[in-house]
Amino acid sequence: MGLVDFNLSDVGNLFKDIREAITGKAIDDPNKKLELLSKISELEKTTFQMQAKIVEAEAKSEHWLTSTWRPITMLTFVTIIANNYIIVPYAQAFGLHVPTLELTDQMWDLLKIGIGGYVVGRSAEKIAKELKGKSS
Repeated sequence: MGLVDFNLSDVGNLFKDIREAITGKAIDDPNKKLELLSKISELEKTTFQMQAKIVEAEAKSEHWLTSTWRPITMLTFVTIIANNYIIVPYAQAFGLHVPTLELTDQMWDLLKIGIGGYVVGRSAEKIAKELKGKSS
């Protein structure tokens, strides 16, 4: 998803709560509610498009660190997860001691962001290829 884990109803509820806190009034008009949800949806779509462009620009960069930092980071997390949940249990079964590596909540959040960015980037890539093929 994005940099923050949320869904459309969470954002809608947030805006409703902010409006009610400022004005003291709830939105009763269904047309205004629909308009607000439409704007939120458009904002979410724009955010996803911007994230996809960032991931695509990074992947196409000529500088090796810029184009590979995300895969390197994700592989590091995969290594930690493999260590903790595959290597350590098997090592312990044979009486060996292998230290586990701490994977903090912030690291899990970064992993989710990285995977989300990858998914968004790959989706944007596929969509762009399809659109390019249809316009030719």
